[in-house]
Amino acid sequence: MRRAVIVASTRGPADVHGVHGTEGLTHWTCLARRPGLLGGWEAVEWACLPPGAVSGEHLHTRTEEVYVLLSGRGEISLDGRTVRVEAGDVVLTGLGTRHGLRNTGPEPLEWLVIEMTAVKLPAQHPTHPTHPSYPSYPAGPAPVMRSTVVTNLRRVGSIDPSVVLSGPLRRLRIVRLRPGERAELAADAVEHTAFVTAGGGRAAPGGAQTGELRVPLAPGTALTLPLGTGAVLTAGPDGLEYLHAVLAVPGAAEGGGAS
Repeated sequence: MRRAVIVASTRGPADVHGVHGTEGLTHWTCLARRPGLLGGWEAVEWACLPPGAVSGEHLHTRTEEVYVLLSGRGEISLDGRTVRVEAGDVVLTGLGTRHGLRNTGPEPLEWLVIEMTAVKLPAQHPTHPTHPSYPSYPAGPAPVMRSTVVTNLRRVGSIDPSVVLSGPLRRLRIVRLRPGERAELAADAVEHTAFVTAGGGRAAPGGAQTGELRVPLAPGTALTLPLGTGAVLTAGPDGLEYLHAVLAVPGAAEGGGAS
């Protein structure tokens, strides 16, 4: 079966009440789901909390989850500890971690959710949080919990989530293209999601991919590339900024797959 690039947008989200058992409203839309993908994706979603709203605490017993704060500010509870978060912050939530999110600011709090299959590691594995060789991090403004890290992606540019997460997420970065600049995403050994955060442009087929892919890019547009597809992103006159996530595919030799 031929696979196709998945195009989605945050326009026209659903209104969801009582997310994870709390009162109040959340705006939500699903940008991609597991069907049609070979990597360990569970879902890629966009969510938004109005001022004062809450996404309730819940425990991750089967999947790992990444939150990328897109706008606004709030507080996230991580295993009973409250941490302030703002636009640009990334929360890496490993298996067995409990978290919830509250909008404490005057503006809507928007975030991108990437949920993935987790790998249950034995305690003797060097990347298990209780193992003596598990990575430690210097003290600083980014608080570190047992299996959850908060850091600002806009400051650091790119992170390797595998230092915390056990699953297939290999890279998370902010990409900024100047007007007319191009970037090619090739899903030759990995799968990609690109979510536009600012600016605009267009997407066209890349690599061996053929077809009618001609997608205008604007904030809130998401492209998810299954294995064997490709796309070329070209920035418009105001440049283009997007969040880029790369997932390894079981059985495929890992590579960069992006310029």
